[in-house]
Amino acid sequence: MAITFLPIFILLLSSLAIATSSPPNQTPHSVVNEVHRSINASRRNLGYLSCSTGNPIDDCWRCNSNWATNRQRLADCAIGFGKNAIGGRNGRIYVVTDPGNDNPVNPMPGTLRHAVIQDEPLWVIFKRDMVIQLRQELVMNSFKTIDGRGVNVHIANGPCITIHDATNIIIHGIHIHDCKQAGNGMIRNSPHHVGHWDQSDGDGISILASKHIWIDHCSLSNCHDGLIDVIHGSTAITISNNYMTHHDKVMLLGHSDSFTQDKDMQVTIAFNHFGEGLVQRMPRCRHGYFHVVNNDYTHWEMYAIGGSASPTIYSQGNRFLAPNTRFDKEVTKHENAPESEWKNWNWRSEGDLMLNGAYFRESGRGAASSFAKASSLSARPSTLVATMTQSAGALVCRKGSHC
Repeated sequence: MAITFLPIFILLLSSLAIATSSPPNQTPHSVVNEVHRSINASRRNLGYLSCSTGNPIDDCWRCNSNWATNRQRLADCAIGFGKNAIGGRNGRIYVVTDPGNDNPVNPMPGTLRHAVIQDEPLWVIFKRDMVIQLRQELVMNSFKTIDGRGVNVHIANGPCITIHDATNIIIHGIHIHDCKQAGNGMIRNSPHHVGHWDQSDGDGISILASKHIWIDHCSLSNCHDGLIDVIHGSTAITISNNYMTHHDKVMLLGHSDSFTQDKDMQVTIAFNHFGEGLVQRMPRCRHGYFHVVNNDYTHWEMYAIGGSASPTIYSQGNRFLAPNTRFDKEVTKHENAPESEWKNWNWRSEGDLMLNGAYFRESGRGAASSFAKASSLSARPSTLVATMTQSAGALVCRKGSHC
């Protein structure tokens, strides 16, 4: 079996200032090189990829050296609750050539914003390495894939991505970091509609009232609010193979305790690496059904998995390495309720690997029907998590070779 050696994947440290402190004439290539020099010293050596990693998403497409000529094969590889997300499959390829000139009202052809607002299915790729600094949040239309394979694409230092009332979205292989709030303003979300948007939260990716969404192999850090938030009745979502670092409130799944429409929410969190500098919400859940499976938790300062409003959380085959900085090494946090209430919430740990004193506080009776609804894929043994997640985050892919 052929084995391809890969370079170390990296993510910038939260202290790296790409935006305001960078010289105005700094090229995208030099920015990317600067990021690659700022290697996180704690990031493990990613070693090599074989075609038997046990990661079913990666083994579906990565070992094909001709991936660049059949990019839409990726749309067949989703698993979990978001497995039916097809993105822009069967649509034409749209090549982003212009990283600047972001016009929220009248997007210029060749820009990322112009690509994602179109009504037709599109598979969006990038001509070269680029850093995209948006003026307003990037509001996506349905049936789109953003595919960063083969180049280094950063969406950073401004508002970031919003998926609102949309379906069938795939976001793959993008660095998303240092996202900021945007002011009130007009934003076009289709060729035929411009509307006023209130101030954004400053999330890396906001998913609102949307379904069939897949976020895969992205690197996220250091945003104003959350790295990924899923709210307002969104469902059928998979968040997989991402590398998250240097952030407080990592992931919110469910708008509020009183927003009962989120009872239908179903989200799979799989094969992600929760790394250095994370504090809490990996994820924080409300109301719905959440399968947290085969992730690697190497850092958390407060807690890893939490929730309120009686969510069903099925933690299966994860690896939890408790921090030395905490006396209490509990993985979980039951929020906004007394024990007399949260003891009835269905939270189960099955096959998780607990290291350095980590422990998961289970609750509820563990009704089979509840966990059947929360089970979205078959878990692999937790002892294989390091292998399955070793290349989490945006990949370094080269055309003509295994990715």
